[in-house]
Amino acid sequence: MDKHQYRSYWRANTTLIRNLLIIWALVSLVFSILLVQPLNAVRFFGVPLGFWMAQQGSILIFVGLIFTYAFQMDKLDRKYNHKK
Repeated sequence: MDKHQYRSYWRANTTLIRNLLIIWALVSLVFSILLVQPLNAVRFFGVPLGFWMAQQGSILIFVGLIFTYAFQMDKLDRKYNHKK
């Protein structure tokens, strides 16, 4: 891998990580803490949405972020022919 490809690979990698961390922060801080009271006005499967997000929803989203990262990094590795 030449220098340009190497930089492009790491730029794409850090962009992916940044975007996933933004989603993580939104879910964990905004939806699960700051907006709990307004979200509690909405019912989700018979439970207040704010409570559900804080207890179950955030965990499910975090697991989804892990799988998204693994899938996207596999695509990046193949695109840039990055050897592990």
